[in-house]
Amino acid sequence: MTDHPTRPADTYSPLYFLASLGAGGLVVTFFMYLMFWVPHPGRPVPIFEDVAAAFSTGGPLMQAAIVIALLGIAGMAALNIKSLIWNIGALRAFMKTDRYAALCRTNGETTLLAAPLASAMTINVGFILGLVFVPGLWGIVEYLFPLALLAFLALGVWAFRLIGRFLGRVLTQGGVFDVTAHNSFAQLLPAFAVAMIGVGLAAPAAMSTTTLTIGISLVLSTFFGVTAIIYTLVAAITGFNSMLHHGTAKEAGPTLMVVVPIVTVLGILFLRQSHGLHVAFGTPDGAGETLIFLSRLLAVEILFLALGLLVLKRQGYWAEFIAGDKASAGSYALICPGVAFAVMMHFFINKGLVGAGVIAKFGPAFWGLTGIALLSQVAMIWLVLRLNRKHFTPRGTPAPVPAE
Repeated sequence: MTDHPTRPADTYSPLYFLASLGAGGLVVTFFMYLMFWVPHPGRPVPIFEDVAAAFSTGGPLMQAAIVIALLGIAGMAALNIKSLIWNIGALRAFMKTDRYAALCRTNGETTLLAAPLASAMTINVGFILGLVFVPGLWGIVEYLFPLALLAFLALGVWAFRLIGRFLGRVLTQGGVFDVTAHNSFAQLLPAFAVAMIGVGLAAPAAMSTTTLTIGISLVLSTFFGVTAIIYTLVAAITGFNSMLHHGTAKEAGPTLMVVVPIVTVLGILFLRQSHGLHVAFGTPDGAGETLIFLSRLLAVEILFLALGLLVLKRQGYWAEFIAGDKASAGSYALICPGVAFAVMMHFFINKGLVGAGVIAKFGPAFWGLTGIALLSQVAMIWLVLRLNRKHFTPRGTPAPVPAE
């Protein structure tokens, strides 16, 4: 961004929006404590009143969990919003440069989809903040759903305009798409953005009691969900083919695991739709079907995590770009899989295993499996702070924690 950069972030890339996205994802991991550990009878999500009641009547462990959750939500939400604001300003300045014009002539044009992706996450973060910190919000929530649908639709228009500009260029001008540079899953970023917008559009289906609102939410989220699936399949198949021919691009190695957050987001989208169908239209809501559905999603995530970690280890990515001196904005793509896996584990344990009666809630097996989700969450918190220090601290000066 500057003629004399003093820190990696000064050489701007739209992938820095993933810093905001990662912090927003960590807000969701802390919300999982409240979602599945705090009773919220008669509501699909916990609200301020539920949290206050659980804190006043719960034991020391429940109180400690609530305090950690609220502090984590507030801290990571502040980091999420701060990073988004910084990125918006940096992107506007970047769009006036020759580097931006050059970017828009390459495969890297799709990195611009990180902006609507991160913006969609911040809207979700705002909703979580409202639920847990604003008393009485649930009483007016039906009036907020139409506004949320409009906000996500606006992001959808933004995302589709960016995708349309990219596809219109590469599909009408022969030879402008560099297949040899397609040797990663970087081109799945548009699918991730569309999926994130889709899960936001599905939220009213899970929380509203108005049939019209639920119906609109179901239709719109289905369109974005199907679009994300189709785009993921096409980009993943062509990208894997290129990787088989040319190997995986080293700086883009973390993108091998971008399938994990896409699967988690789409999984939550379908769970929200299932709840809305059950509430508004009386369709069956079977615990066994939910268990096998989440088991399949978790299997996909574990496979792609294993593949991604294998390639990163063979490439020495960690030693160079995380522990070493090299800096790549794409390193922030490592946060999303860890966060998404933690969230999926919470859903698998609570909606799947506990919901189907396979294990007892708060029993030894419950906490053993939940410990895996918590370890993944802690690792991603460390990684966010590590990357922020590496990318946003001027070289040669002490490193405060964290920067933007």
